[in-house]
Amino acid sequence: MISYKPLFKTMKSKGVTPYKLFKMGFSERTYYRIKNGELIKTNTLAKLCLLLDCDICDIVEFIKD
Repeated sequence: MISYKPLFKTMKSKGVTPYKLFKMGFSERTYYRIKNGELIKTNTLAKLCLLLDCDICDIVEFIKD
């Protein structure tokens, strides 16, 4: 299972609110997909890495079921 918990920790540590992320050009719809644990495309992960200036492990983690 893919978990987005690291994303929310990264946002908090960098002082980035969802509103600020939207102002940076990130889609509200995609953000809410992430909040609901839905899958997103790899290019979306890359965009988050660029916007938050972080690595992929700061956004997602794999959890064995």
